[in-house]
Amino acid sequence: MRPEPKTERELIERAWEIAGLSFAELADIAQIKVPMDLKKDKGWVGQLLEWHLGATAGSKPQQDFEKLGIELKSIPISYVGKPLETTFVSVAPLTGIHGLTWENSHVRNKLSRVLWIPVEGERDIPLSDRKVGAPLLWSPSPEQEAQLKNDWEELMEFIVLGQIEQVTARHGEILQLRPKAANGRVKTEAYGYHGKIIRTRPRGFYLRTQFTAQILAHHFI
Repeated sequence: MRPEPKTERELIERAWEIAGLSFAELADIAQIKVPMDLKKDKGWVGQLLEWHLGATAGSKPQQDFEKLGIELKSIPISYVGKPLETTFVSVAPLTGIHGLTWENSHVRNKLSRVLWIPVEGERDIPLSDRKVGAPLLWSPSPEQEAQLKNDWEELMEFIVLGQIEQVTARHGEILQLRPKAANGRVKTEAYGYHGKIIRTRPRGFYLRTQFTAQILAHHFI
């Protein structure tokens, strides 16, 4: 793995260096094997990009480039440049949330500064042939942050009130709360009615595709 970049400019330069290269070319440089598909290797693309860019956080709650305060997000796009899936932001806290506010939340921390790396994501392109796109460094506008805050507070209210099981993917305009686990057998603790602890599936915060599409469109068009 490359050493961590010391400046924002160095990080952007590295991101431009890999733009236009295929996953096979990047994997060859990193001496990493390209999997047949991403069914069992969902995090493979992110790990490949982390290797080339020098990200250090891995799956920890802090930003990928902690010293720079920047989060790395790969985003699979279609032939017409539209995001093909929602973007995972962070695991949702389901207990021990006394005193938690939007200002000190993981979601705000992760989304305060994001390096978006679009990658080809169409299923008919073999994984090894898919290419990396032009990078985009983004911070939410005041309007976008207000939207994110509203959604986060609405979703967290369900958790605090013991109504986690009532949340669906329809809640939240740009930020949604969805199960985050490899299978339905994985359980964690959460608040139920009257503050009783229940067992439920872990949840994660995700950005809707229409929101990430707006980010890309605003920058590239």
